[in-house]
Amino acid sequence: MTMRGDPTERTPEQLLAFGVVNLDKPPGPSAHQVAGWVRDVTGQERAAHAGTLDPKVTGCLPTLLGDATRAAQVFDDAVKEYVAVLELHRPAPSDLESVVGAFEGDIYQKPPRKSAVSRRLRTRRIHNLDVLETERRRALLRVRCASGTYVRKLCHDLGLALGTGAHMGDLRRTATGTFDDRTLHSLHALQDAVAEWRETGDETWLREVVAPAERALEGIPRVTVAPSAAEQIAEGAPVYAPGVLDCETAKRGTFVACYTPDGAAVCLGTLVGDSDADSGEVVDLERVLV
Repeated sequence: MTMRGDPTERTPEQLLAFGVVNLDKPPGPSAHQVAGWVRDVTGQERAAHAGTLDPKVTGCLPTLLGDATRAAQVFDDAVKEYVAVLELHRPAPSDLESVVGAFEGDIYQKPPRKSAVSRRLRTRRIHNLDVLETERRRALLRVRCASGTYVRKLCHDLGLALGTGAHMGDLRRTATGTFDDRTLHSLHALQDAVAEWRETGDETWLREVVAPAERALEGIPRVTVAPSAAEQIAEGAPVYAPGVLDCETAKRGTFVACYTPDGAAVCLGTLVGDSDADSGEVVDLERVLV
């Protein structure tokens, strides 16, 4: 089996078959529709987005291409950041900022009726909640929160706590995990970059828009395996100690990503053994990426 090799030296075809685009989702289509459009434009059989966004919501929607969709689980627990307009039903009280700040920490939420998940009470963490500015009956909020937090419900609850009533106005996601709004690309940019490469052979723009899928694994502790071990892992073999060259963590139970020495992702799994041992399984495989 041929391994992918150095991510920076892949052909455009290889990049599209194992890549990620930090998309700036426009208002209108659902996240699912955007992923389908990306799949068709790039000529891949599969594309997977990093967390649902309602049709009206815009912003950061990292989308995995081709075989990279196997790594979609890395976004399941990714911290999200939003900028939201809080539409107050009456003038803002003088203690607005202190009331809003009290929502930092763990909160309880029940998914809305239209949600696809079970409507049971859940705990979600609000890492940061800041009032950026206020204008009459509006407040601009920055929310950094756990995956699965319903910002619309948060705005409703803020209105109750403020005693004014409130609902969510515009909402934009500014970050998903290690992706943020500093490197966003529009759907049109992706389409034009792919077209330019196909029509002229110039791949410069394509490489600016589409990153190797390893970009989505940044922040996950690395385990480096020998090329021979990588080929065996690709066939479903466990990650054994003799094939491990280096490991960034020694804490068992840690979610890790395995790479070849040249930086190509091989698999995802959980650290279960000692990488310095002479034998035994080191990583319990969850997803093979090659």
